[in-house]
Amino acid sequence: MSHARPSAALAAALLLTACLPTPSASPSASAAPSVAPTASLSAAATPSPSDSLSPTATPAPSLSLEPPEGRDDRVVTVAVSPDVPAGEDGTITVTVTSAADTRIDELVLRWPTELDASLFLAPFTPSEDRIRDGGPPLVQPWTKWVVGPGERGEPAGTTSLGWGPLLAGATLEIPLVVTRRADGPISFDLQVLAGTYEPAEGQPAEALLSLEGGEPAQLRVEIP
Repeated sequence: MSHARPSAALAAALLLTACLPTPSASPSASAAPSVAPTASLSAAATPSPSDSLSPTATPAPSLSLEPPEGRDDRVVTVAVSPDVPAGEDGTITVTVTSAADTRIDELVLRWPTELDASLFLAPFTPSEDRIRDGGPPLVQPWTKWVVGPGERGEPAGTTSLGWGPLLAGATLEIPLVVTRRADGPISFDLQVLAGTYEPAEGQPAEALLSLEGGEPAQLRVEIP
């Protein structure tokens, strides 16, 4: 009987041990950090060198003009003298002197027609006397005043004023009457071209003249 009791106790201990749950390694495996989110966040936060260095196109200034196809190598000097006080009407005087040794049949000033919404340029001051019946004869120094497109290739969206002729070495002073239609400063392109009444076959009737140094005779006019 003294040997039966230890055996019974041993059997009970073995039975209790078998009933206890066995520890699992899965919690430690599932707790291991994942590197996938870190990698995706890093890629999203890094800017592309090509995106940050991509050049952006510079927009053309408003009231600008495209250079015409025709170029004339004859050189002129051009001075633009605005007398247009802020918020008021006035005048713009364009003085052109020829450095060429041949006559320019027609001198053409060209600006964007869109300018009319802010400043209206005209070669004369409108008056009832000019249009009344029996009034004085209309004597005008300009040769044309055309809103394009015109019969001689004046582009759409432009206004062209002809003057002349301009003799070799001579100077023309062209006054433009300015009527202000909107307040505020404004700037616009002004081109100076040579016109001919009988262009050679395949040649344009007008071509952009040249300034000293060979630059095209296209200026930017600033009005306060």
